[in-house]
Amino acid sequence: MTIQKVLIVDDSKTETMFLTDILQKNGYVVSSAENAEEAFKRLEEQKPDLILMDVVMPGQNGFQLTRAINRTPEYADIPIVMCTSKNQETDRVWGIRQGARDYITKPVDSSELFAKIKALG
Repeated sequence: MTIQKVLIVDDSKTETMFLTDILQKNGYVVSSAENAEEAFKRLEEQKPDLILMDVVMPGQNGFQLTRAINRTPEYADIPIVMCTSKNQETDRVWGIRQGARDYITKPVDSSELFAKIKALG
């Protein structure tokens, strides 16, 4: 599967703008959501090929949202990469256990991000 459409789920406008910018410059179509409710709206509007998921958000956190998406049959096949400032090994393990395919810590290194996207595609 070729990854072209990316959904960024992050409540930080700065982080979303940074990720959107580097992804668009590399030819990806990007949409974003600030919380779980918005994320499900974006999923309904246009199913992405990849979700970049923050962990610390108001309401449902990224771990909970990753689990919810993975339990929804029509979205369960979308790879999720946790993209968070939580850099403990236990966080990474927990993210993977919730269904994330990979885990990257902020500040995001663009070459690391693209290597992870390429590995998924």
